[in-house]
Amino acid sequence: MKRIRLEKSLTQEKLAELSDLHPNYISSVERGRRNISICNIERIAHALNVSMPELLQDYPPKA
Repeated sequence: MKRIRLEKSLTQEKLAELSDLHPNYISSVERGRRNISICNIERIAHALNVSMPELLQDYPPKA
């Protein structure tokens, strides 16, 4: 998620605004401190304009 956010030049605050989530929530998800619901995965993916599988994909992809 962080990689995609940075590629799109978005701050955590802007992503939070676009996904209607709190900036602290975005930060804790990026740090792996929070279990994220499927609904919030969808909101973040939509805000980043990517598919849910793309958002959850490992980078770099494992061989």
